[in-house]
Amino acid sequence: MTKYCCFFSILLAFSSHYAFSQKKILLAKSTTENITIDGKINEPVWETASVASDFVMFEPDNGKPISSDKKTEVRILYDNNAIYIAATLYDNEPDKIQKEITNRDVFGVSDHFSVAINGFNDGQQDFRFYVSAAGVQMDCLATEDNEDFSWDAIWDSHVALTSFGWVVEMKIPYAALRFSNAKKQTWGLNCTREIKRDVQTYTWNRVDTKIGAVITQAGILEGIENIQPPTRLFFIPYTSSYYQQSDLGSEVTFKAGLDLKYGINESFTLDAILVPDFGQTKFDNAILNLEPFEQQLEENRPFFTEGTDLFSKGNLFYSRRIGGAPTTDPDLGANEEITNYPSSVDLLNAVKVSGRTEKGLGIGFLNAVTEKTFATITNTQTGETRKEVIAPLTNYNVLVFDQRFNQNSSVTFVNTNTTRNGGFRDANVSALVFDLNTKANTYNLSGDFKYSAINDIESTNGFKTALNFKKTSGRYRYLFSGKYISKNYDVNDLGIIFYTNYHSGLANASYRILNPNHVFNTFKVEQELNVEVQNTFGKLQEAWYKTVIKATTLNNDYFEFALVMNPIETYDFYEPRAADRYVYIPKRVSSYFGFELNRNNPFTFDLTLSAAKFEEQGRFNYGFYASPKYRFNDKFSLAYAVDYLHKRNDRGWVDEDETGIIFAERNREYIQNDFTGKYALNNKMTLNLTARYYWSYANNHQFLTLQNDGHLVQNTVYDQNKNRNFNSWNFDLSYSWWFAPGSEISFLYRNFAQERTNQVETNLGNNINNVFKNNLTNIVSVSLRYFIDYNVVKNKF
Repeated sequence: MTKYCCFFSILLAFSSHYAFSQKKILLAKSTTENITIDGKINEPVWETASVASDFVMFEPDNGKPISSDKKTEVRILYDNNAIYIAATLYDNEPDKIQKEITNRDVFGVSDHFSVAINGFNDGQQDFRFYVSAAGVQMDCLATEDNEDFSWDAIWDSHVALTSFGWVVEMKIPYAALRFSNAKKQTWGLNCTREIKRDVQTYTWNRVDTKIGAVITQAGILEGIENIQPPTRLFFIPYTSSYYQQSDLGSEVTFKAGLDLKYGINESFTLDAILVPDFGQTKFDNAILNLEPFEQQLEENRPFFTEGTDLFSKGNLFYSRRIGGAPTTDPDLGANEEITNYPSSVDLLNAVKVSGRTEKGLGIGFLNAVTEKTFATITNTQTGETRKEVIAPLTNYNVLVFDQRFNQNSSVTFVNTNTTRNGGFRDANVSALVFDLNTKANTYNLSGDFKYSAINDIESTNGFKTALNFKKTSGRYRYLFSGKYISKNYDVNDLGIIFYTNYHSGLANASYRILNPNHVFNTFKVEQELNVEVQNTFGKLQEAWYKTVIKATTLNNDYFEFALVMNPIETYDFYEPRAADRYVYIPKRVSSYFGFELNRNNPFTFDLTLSAAKFEEQGRFNYGFYASPKYRFNDKFSLAYAVDYLHKRNDRGWVDEDETGIIFAERNREYIQNDFTGKYALNNKMTLNLTARYYWSYANNHQFLTLQNDGHLVQNTVYDQNKNRNFNSWNFDLSYSWWFAPGSEISFLYRNFAQERTNQVETNLGNNINNVFKNNLTNIVSVSLRYFIDYNVVKNKF
């Protein structure tokens, strides 16, 4: 009898898992009626459509059915132009529905409904469309590793608040999706509802959190047949004007250009930008950079952020290379000085084609051209000027082939090429990348092989390879990773890399709870060990052990703690700024603790404390980050953040002379203040304020000479002033109105200033006064973008 009970228990367990893993199916219904997107769902055809219901909790209590008083019903219609989605979201306390009005793609404190559509049903990528209870749209391209909210589609939605809850109505044109040209479509589909006040998320098809993959656990949308989508051809002309005033004078600038989007077929799209204008993109956060590497900047230009998921494969594409700083310095003769050196290179045009075939082959092609750029050089005695090329006419190219298979795996080939006109440096990089998952999404094997070829005065070749194996399901998970990078591996012409010429091994193990307990909603503890060995000298350049604990309480407050120990002496091969030289780094231990109060509360507060101690007399770091935020109502909120770091007796490179490589023992500090404000007139019209003040200094109190063994000895001869004091101020006040889908008018007032000096000023008030005295630049601009659908124009004329 016992063995039969055991057998029955096992069978029941498997059948329960099978029941949970079953994919739900929803049938879309064809319609010829004109569907008005008004949140009323009063067209008769809606009553005949199939209903998706019986939502299940995704988090925190995974697998728990939604309560009857939060019942959710979704219906889908389609015609030759679009699919139409109607969601009825019941709520027994409709007055408690959260509905903060935010900018597009900002979630805020609101309830949300979303649909995730995979037109190829291959478990690889979702097109996700969100609507908040305030009517704000959010959309993204999502893979298992990334959600790209920089992608903005053109679609329509409307929300209605009711006595029983709220209603969402959406129209998603086929132009916003990618799918095969099959007569009978089968799409992956999942619908999600977030109830903000309870911090609960529900999905239509259950997503089991014991499994690492989410997209493969979607349901199925069927019923879309014999559609004939219209031509996907869109024009986005734009015009802008700028008035700039500073101590050097004033100028007025007018610009106009055109973005073009063309659907080659249902799967592939061509994007082109002519006469680009990025004048209203977010400012860069300038810092005092004393590191041996360049500052890596965020990409804020829409063309290079929208729909670029294919181009991010292999991490070989750093788009700020295109139109970035010039690549060379001019040669100066006797009595010559540079009187004009452009800080960036103008982009002439750019085009990209991307899409995926019915058999899962993704193809991406991106090409951009930047113009020839000159520096002006003046002879200080004769006054004669001449120009010298600092950036030649340059072509940048990225080509990607990404084959998906088995619902959750892929193999990718990537090639990047930089060709500069004339006798300048050229570069070519190729990569083969693979990501393989078991059918049940429990284990993952991934890796790559990359090869770089540089054609310069001295040509070089290099390679990089990595292999990773990890368990991706259950409470206990682990990862083993190995990597080798050769000395001459270089992707910095179109990508970005800092550390090369080493091999490494990493091991990671973690435990997490999958459902809330009597103390925590979520809890995770992680252990990690990493060792990196420099290839040429066989010395350790990194060796650390890390423990990280992350938890969310039942009140939805978040805590995180980390302890990192470097118990072995290591060596830095980059700080000396010279080949085959290195500097000793002592043993050290560092830690941080942070917490974040429940973000649903009107007042929230983030705080992180950090510290590091080196096994070196008087050398330590400490810092903090604090950010209070207050939401006055659903329209108005203010936030402040301060980030502070102090490095006591820090050691770093300052110079190289005939005596050798000079380091300094120094005190360093930086403080960054960010102030943001938002006032939403409605869900299409907002006022935004962003202000940033940054101050950093390095005060040298002892100079040192680098020895051949990597240690430093006191230098009593060197007496140059290598102190640094840097101030940066940025202020943006903008008004944005999305007056039609894809069409926007925006006004921006911006002022900014920077101050660099080698005279350290330790008084914060004096630094603020100095930066405002240092050539404060003011810009007022207005920009208009208008979305034109070829089909609308064709039908009118």
